[in-house]
Amino acid sequence: MTSNIFLVGLMGSGKTTVGRALAKKLNKRFIDSDHEIEARTGVAISVIFDIEGEASFRQREADVIRELCQQQDIVLATGGGAILNAESRRLLQESGTVVYLKAGIHSILHRTRHDKKRPLLRTADPKKKLEELEAQRDPLYREVAHMIIETGQPQLQTLVGSIVEKLPLSLKTSGEDTQIKASCADVQLTLPQEKNSMDQLMPAVRTLHVDLGERSYPILIASSLLQNHAVLRSQIVGSRVVIITNTVVAPLYLQTLSDSLHAIGKQIDHVILPDGEAAKTWENLMLIFDALLEKKCDRKTTLIALGGGVIGDMTGFAASAYMRGIPFVQIPTTLLAQVDSSVGGKTGINHPLGKNMIGAFYQPQAVLADTATLNTLPERELSAGLAEIIKHGAIADTAFFSWLEANMDALRARDEQALTYAVLRSCEIKAKVVAEDEREAGLRATLNFGHTFGHAIEAGMGYGNWLHGEAVGCGMVMAAELSYRLGYIDFVTKTRLRQLVARAGLPIVPPHLGEAQWLELMQVDKKNEDGQIKFILLKPLGKCVITRVAEDALLATLKTEQIA
Repeated sequence: MTSNIFLVGLMGSGKTTVGRALAKKLNKRFIDSDHEIEARTGVAISVIFDIEGEASFRQREADVIRELCQQQDIVLATGGGAILNAESRRLLQESGTVVYLKAGIHSILHRTRHDKKRPLLRTADPKKKLEELEAQRDPLYREVAHMIIETGQPQLQTLVGSIVEKLPLSLKTSGEDTQIKASCADVQLTLPQEKNSMDQLMPAVRTLHVDLGERSYPILIASSLLQNHAVLRSQIVGSRVVIITNTVVAPLYLQTLSDSLHAIGKQIDHVILPDGEAAKTWENLMLIFDALLEKKCDRKTTLIALGGGVIGDMTGFAASAYMRGIPFVQIPTTLLAQVDSSVGGKTGINHPLGKNMIGAFYQPQAVLADTATLNTLPERELSAGLAEIIKHGAIADTAFFSWLEANMDALRARDEQALTYAVLRSCEIKAKVVAEDEREAGLRATLNFGHTFGHAIEAGMGYGNWLHGEAVGCGMVMAAELSYRLGYIDFVTKTRLRQLVARAGLPIVPPHLGEAQWLELMQVDKKNEDGQIKFILLKPLGKCVITRVAEDALLATLKTEQIA
């Protein structure tokens, strides 16, 4: 028997969640066969079903499984119907240890009820369909399985431990405790039983690591982190803290955070700044320095940024400069800040001639993303955050982009599980990029997809008239149009992005700034070299390039009627 482990079972039985945890435990590589198919085709499974039919998809699935069975040291989560192919059953059984994850129908319905990606459940009676699938497939799962694991156990660690306990000794590698950076570390992950109130396989706290050597730090994602004394105690060093927040966030969360910090023995001061992008100025930055000096804060004082991207950028900049550098922690309270601006160490303020042109790279000690704070976020701010999430899928992960297409309604409805996954995946993508290119020498610039146009919109309309995410959303539509004009993407891809941006509640038609002003504003961009405007463009969806473009293509893109 080889070193591979294959997970089989009905859709929603937890194969992907368990597979990731099991791979980490055994220091193996994790692969999801559905994700592999989507990555190779650039199309969602549901689209393949709609266009080619189930038979064609099953053949693609069999081809992928045949190839993956030739690899070593993998944990493979198979699609629910993979075992319908007799050759696939033979290969799985001969090429590794097959684990059948058996889940109750009620649990599966709970976990999949918001998931529009499941083509076989797009029916008037999903429960009946699942019962039919179980009756058809359960004998085949049992035929191929070397072990059967019931997923009703309350803890993921317990479930994974049960699997490891039953594995052949040769599969229990010495790398069980290896820490895998820039990936998801599960803490207290609970697998729902049939009567569990949780909707999907989500942990209480998710932790990612931004791997920057001595400047490395964790990103913690969970609900109610502001009241989590254990997390606050572990991530906020020193006995004295100064909370930097604004006039909107302070009434909502300043007291809650202050009470928690008092409870763990911290001495607390705070600074409340004006709200909005227009407040991201030198004058307001001086208010932070004034307070720190008046309160005689020293190098061991920790600054806490409690708010959105503006507060995070200004607090980070202040921390980088005060006494030539003091520690700070990001506690982002907007979706945009949780998925983008709080991660990566970019800090700064705006100048009338350009956005974020004055600042520094300065990494936080930790990022604590409390998803409960999104419940008080205005609808417009929520949509602004979705722009950066769409960006991550567009430039780096076609499967995630397809997931966003299927789950945009759930995200806008503030479904907790959908939002948590979107924040998690976005932070994973950004953490990986930042770890490879901290100071934007090349790769990190790709995170500015849509921003060349977007920053011009913000400056041209006056900071604060368009939210940053609104400008980026429209900027992505413009960048996709430019990508299409240059032949980098096809019409379908351009349309998919524009439609997804619109479904997120974001503008897709740019303002009338005039060609001369557009060009002038875009020339004030950190990516530009020798006066040449550089753009991040899709080539194709899921990948991007940094390039200069011909003026005729750019000018054509600036015409509103050709974007709408």
